[in-house]
Amino acid sequence: MAVARDSALGCGINHPMNNLILNTDVTAGKISRHIYGHFAEHLGRCIYGGFWVGEDSPIPNTRGIRNDVVQALRGVGIPNLRWPGGCFADEYHWQDGIGPRAGRPSMVNTHWGGVTEDNAFGTHEFMDLCDQLGCEPYICGNVGSGTVQEMQQWVEYLTSANQSPMTALRAANGRAEPWPLRFWGVGNENWGCGGNMTAEHYAQEYRRFQTYVRNFGDNRIYKIACGPRNHDYHWTEVLMQQSRNMRGGFLMNGLSLHYYTPDGPFRQLQSATKFEEHDWRFILKTAAHMDELITRHSAIMDQIDPERKVELIVDEWGAWYAVEPGTNPGFLYQQNSLRDALVAALTLNIFNKHCRRVTMANIAQTVNVLQALILTDEHSDRIVRTPTYHVFELYRVHHDAEALALDLQVDAVGAGHAVMPGITASASRDHAGAVNLTLCNVDPAQSAAVVCAVRGAHGQTVSGRVLTALTMQAHNTFDDPDAVAPQPFAGAELVGDRLTFTLPARSVLALTIH
Repeated sequence: MAVARDSALGCGINHPMNNLILNTDVTAGKISRHIYGHFAEHLGRCIYGGFWVGEDSPIPNTRGIRNDVVQALRGVGIPNLRWPGGCFADEYHWQDGIGPRAGRPSMVNTHWGGVTEDNAFGTHEFMDLCDQLGCEPYICGNVGSGTVQEMQQWVEYLTSANQSPMTALRAANGRAEPWPLRFWGVGNENWGCGGNMTAEHYAQEYRRFQTYVRNFGDNRIYKIACGPRNHDYHWTEVLMQQSRNMRGGFLMNGLSLHYYTPDGPFRQLQSATKFEEHDWRFILKTAAHMDELITRHSAIMDQIDPERKVELIVDEWGAWYAVEPGTNPGFLYQQNSLRDALVAALTLNIFNKHCRRVTMANIAQTVNVLQALILTDEHSDRIVRTPTYHVFELYRVHHDAEALALDLQVDAVGAGHAVMPGITASASRDHAGAVNLTLCNVDPAQSAAVVCAVRGAHGQTVSGRVLTALTMQAHNTFDDPDAVAPQPFAGAELVGDRLTFTLPARSVLALTIH
């Protein structure tokens, strides 16, 4: 096998053609911007030292929230943010995180590192963060160790305009008006850290808890039930069957799914930056399994809910490796290489493909944890935009766009259990009428020539940007923050309805047909 010599201009050794048919006049659903959502748990340095530094910090901040992190996330058009967990959600008691900070009780984060938190970052701080980011809040309530009353009062505190003890308490804490709030999760991973429940038991608990997640005034809550881990199809079937109301509808709007790459003990064998080609292929193949999971869970949902009243919410996904040497094992801090950019692009292409059922997803996690978009220096105002960050920025063109029918006939790459399609892709039309095509070449060593038949459009020009690097292990650091960053791509040619280009090895490419 020849090894390509790739550049940001898309040059390389030609290989057998990969053929795409892009039907710009055939839509395949709407790609919700919420597919590009994020997740911020009280875990490691995601909240404290990531988003939150406090008002007295020398690091530039607005009411304690880092300005540089907010500015960076606004650059990817962050649509929603899930908080406070994660496993932490089912041991979090929200009233500990309101009122004057000096009077808030501390707590031990038993899930993540056993550290003591002072509850400086709570409900008001989170809602302020979402306002600064310009995103929608997604709050996950406590089912595992909480009570129905506790959850009911939190919803009332946040969203009610009535006169009541909860709204009086909110006003006393500096907020007279309710917040608009749409997304509410009723528990997290209740099959595991959220209570070790069976599907049947959680289904009954869900019915009870969600009853008291009420709509106040004009605010309408979108209720998300805890869904399955990985391939637990029994959980999906039970939740779908047992969540109906008296009129035959559903008591939930969304059902969550969690899947990490890789799963189980394989994580501890994988380094984020020190790996060989077989490790690259293993991780990308594992990430591609998301397609099968969504297909199979969707099939169960389609049987019970053919009208798609309940949407699939993949609110935890991403790469999970061994922590960086010398860091707290409970903080899940890891670097982020070009390989993770391919994990992100591959996964987002899968979500876009399933956009009729998948309407929200949340990468884990936003800052300093797992497959983070941003790494921060807790002692200075330096941050790193990771390769994954740049994929989210490149794919921003798909936010709320019309998905377009795309047929791929592409070469397989890899060997043995790691065989997979060498190219995945998404296509959409934005509000201005431009057609956007995003692709990734998962082969770490070989470029891929592509011929795309563009049907139903009269494009005149094509422009693009590409994300790649000279090595598989390339990553951004505080000393070299732009080692992996998008570059202009001038290697695409559009003649009539024939679009041709060569995808560099290990690359993510975004093309726009004007």
